[in-house]
Amino acid sequence: MNQQQHITDRTFNFAVRIVNLCKILDEKPGVGRVLYKQLIRSGTSIGANVEESQSAQSKADFVSKLQIALKEAKETKYWLRILVTTSIVEEHKLLPLITENEEIIKVLAAIVVKTKQNQSS
Repeated sequence: MNQQQHITDRTFNFAVRIVNLCKILDEKPGVGRVLYKQLIRSGTSIGANVEESQSAQSKADFVSKLQIALKEAKETKYWLRILVTTSIVEEHKLLPLITENEEIIKVLAAIVVKTKQNQSS
């Protein structure tokens, strides 16, 4: 499996996990419901942009889509931190999701850097 297919699968699976988390948050009254709307938007957008990058019209378009995915991954990190810091969800329950998000950020950043380097070569 090449790196691009690997990140496509990982971000899809991550989005599924975010949707499942948001189903639980939707059941909680108050702030959890407000936050889940932000989290579901950013958390599912990562994979959508990675998927779009697979049909990019150019290397620049490919990089642009992945940079958007990277920004969404960083926003998702922010919302997950809010959920933990405000004790809406216990940290140990979100740790696997937080870890996967961090790894996705690293992979996306590496692909962007490598693609940019290859463009300028």
